[in-house]
Amino acid sequence: MKISIITIVYNNRETIADTIESVLGQTYPDIEYIVVDGLSTDGTVDVVAKYGARISKFVSEKDKGLYDAINKGIRMATGEIVGFLHADDIFYSANAVASVAATFKACQTDSVYADLLYVQKEDTDKVVRNWISGNYNRENFMYGWMPPHPTFYVTKSCYEQYGLYDLRFRSAADYELMLRFLFKHKISTTYIPETLIKMRVGGKSNVTLKNRIRANREDYAAWQVNELQPRFYTRYLKPLRKLVQFL
Repeated sequence: MKISIITIVYNNRETIADTIESVLGQTYPDIEYIVVDGLSTDGTVDVVAKYGARISKFVSEKDKGLYDAINKGIRMATGEIVGFLHADDIFYSANAVASVAATFKACQTDSVYADLLYVQKEDTDKVVRNWISGNYNRENFMYGWMPPHPTFYVTKSCYEQYGLYDLRFRSAADYELMLRFLFKHKISTTYIPETLIKMRVGGKSNVTLKNRIRANREDYAAWQVNELQPRFYTRYLKPLRKLVQFL
């Protein structure tokens, strides 16, 4: 079972090597590694180029933003399973992808997700937030639940059947896609009860209060574009769920 792992990067010269090494250090043997660069100007391309053929596919060209680059990577992917590891992220262990593969094989599922640690940018051993996903219950979407996007691995056939990331969304396209796949189309999913990813703090939707307000509006719009009706409290519970991750 080939697993395509896609890294999206733009001007991340300081951390891109950590991400690449994290992928290349995985014990699972059948990985297609794709790096999509947004035409970086800070030396990122030079860092990536040093790895040569160890990276399966590498493209550096202008794009329309993060989700456009993600869609480009998905179209390039030839694996049965597709997942992401972005330029600020690293795998928690060398066996992370092996756990993903074993779960797909054992459960015959359309997707998997796991737990995630937010860590300090300068010291990835210092945990800021602990995102424990828990077992899947479709109804939990009504209470603001979503799986951590960097841990969400999906069959390529699901993207072909249900579509890619919606570029109308600036920060919530990941939420919209998971809502569309899991809640609307009811693809099967399996929870892996272990930490899969370490993610450096500073996500786009959480950097400022203004961004968080905009993200909350986009969260609500994700239901609308899918012709779904959330409960009146759904959009407010979603950001509140993050508070317990700091405890």
